[in-house]
Amino acid sequence: MIDKLRDIERRFDAIESEYNDPSVVTNPKEMQRLGKLRAELEPIVDAFRVYEKALNDLAESQELLNDPEMKEMAQAEIEGLNEKIAVYETQLKSMLVPKDPLDDKPVIIEIRPAAGGDEAGLFASELFRMYLRYAERRRWKVEVMDHEESGIGGLSRVVFNIEAQGAYSQLKYESGVHRVQRVPATESQGRVHTSTVTVAVLPEAEEVDLDIKADDLEISTFCSSSAGGQHMQKNETAIRIIHKPSGLVSTCQDERSQAQNKLKAMAVLRAKLIQAERERLDAERSGIRKDQIGKGDRSEKIRTYNFPQSRITDHRIGYQVNNLQAFMDGDLQALIEALNQDEQARRLADQEEQAA
Repeated sequence: MIDKLRDIERRFDAIESEYNDPSVVTNPKEMQRLGKLRAELEPIVDAFRVYEKALNDLAESQELLNDPEMKEMAQAEIEGLNEKIAVYETQLKSMLVPKDPLDDKPVIIEIRPAAGGDEAGLFASELFRMYLRYAERRRWKVEVMDHEESGIGGLSRVVFNIEAQGAYSQLKYESGVHRVQRVPATESQGRVHTSTVTVAVLPEAEEVDLDIKADDLEISTFCSSSAGGQHMQKNETAIRIIHKPSGLVSTCQDERSQAQNKLKAMAVLRAKLIQAERERLDAERSGIRKDQIGKGDRSEKIRTYNFPQSRITDHRIGYQVNNLQAFMDGDLQALIEALNQDEQARRLADQEEQAA
């Protein structure tokens, strides 16, 4: 670990020198690249220097053990320093865990009702509102890319973009099957029903991230079914794009022009292709096919929303709280941080296993 940290420190010092080079200061792109690298490495280097100082202080205190007059004080210092060093080592190991390269990306989120009919559509609408409220708390910009309403005020599909750096690092844990248990508004006998909604969280892909050939695309237009008045109903402004090699489909109908809808549909398609390739690589490495959202069956779930007991349960980490109303109002951060810590712990364990 020490050797790796010293390499990082040397890289940081070299970046600092480049960052202050007059010839680089006049190059905005290079300054941006170096600034990003500097920001990534600086916390690790600062923590390493504190750790090294503690090691040096420990060595000095151990030398004082040979002095009868200083021995008692030295022993007390050594105990305190050993405790600090253990904490610093844990922090540094965590900081050395490779970062998910997609964490800094904005996200595209797709919500669909699965099992449960109209009740699933209503809950899809409530989940959409929950993410909107979470984004408001973070002061993130949200843009709806495509949505289809169901007949009783629910949603049959919604796709939206959160254009904020780092949004993927916070919301990637939302991918999967969300199960709701409650008495539906349409239930006359007061029975609790179980329904499910699928959520897919895709890192937004830039055009440079992958090359999509025009010949691989089948693009068609249709009349929008979204709210928008007569203009949207009379003109075929909605866009459907099929990526023929993969079979992936992307639609957008929320803008008033074909050109705008096409841009948004392509953004969703790029994100889906990036995610599909990532899942393929994950499957190759693990030998297991990983599917973000499953089939939407009631038995598949990452989280359960139990309305009668006002309880949220995340089944991946056994997290449970009884503040459902606040949670549905966008108060997700405590759970997101718990999921992040769990991922960090698993990554650290994998790293230590590989090093063993």
